[in-house]
Amino acid sequence: MTSALVVPGWLAVFAVLVLIALVVTVGWLVRELRRTRDRGEEVLASAAADVDELRDELDALQVRLLDEARQLEDARRTLQLSGVTVVDDREYRITALGERRGGGPLALMPTVPGPQFVDTMLRESLIRTASIAAGLRRALAPEVRNRIRFEMKREVKRSRKQRKTDLKQARREWEARQRAAVAASEVSG
Repeated sequence: MTSALVVPGWLAVFAVLVLIALVVTVGWLVRELRRTRDRGEEVLASAAADVDELRDELDALQVRLLDEARQLEDARRTLQLSGVTVVDDREYRITALGERRGGGPLALMPTVPGPQFVDTMLRESLIRTASIAAGLRRALAPEVRNRIRFEMKREVKRSRKQRKTDLKQARREWEARQRAAVAASEVSG
């Protein structure tokens, strides 16, 4: 017995093909990760713009409310000096505060914070990669390969037996037709 390791040619070719497939898969995953990261940055930039818009709107509301409060206080002072009671009969609606006025990409859909989004995407891709690796490891296990080999041998034996049976049946039918043709020619001749 020699100490040299002999690797069948088909196994070496298969290993190279698997390696190429892994390199392509890793390249694809890197490209998808970059694309996802770019999308996440776009969403973060859009969210930052929306936050700035909301902050400006809130500042404008605050300034307007402070002006109205000053005007109301001035009117009360003047009316108190004259002895008149002030009744505020305006209706206030506070339910419109949460409504979005601008139309942006985030106006209609709920958003996930950027770091959480990237973390989720990385976890999903890692889980997919791990499940594919586990499936490949299981599919290439020696027990599975032996089972496949056994099933193939059994299928080959079954198909040979079926072919023999079909051939015998075809031969019987052909011989029966021959006998019928000979009997018909004897009857007519």
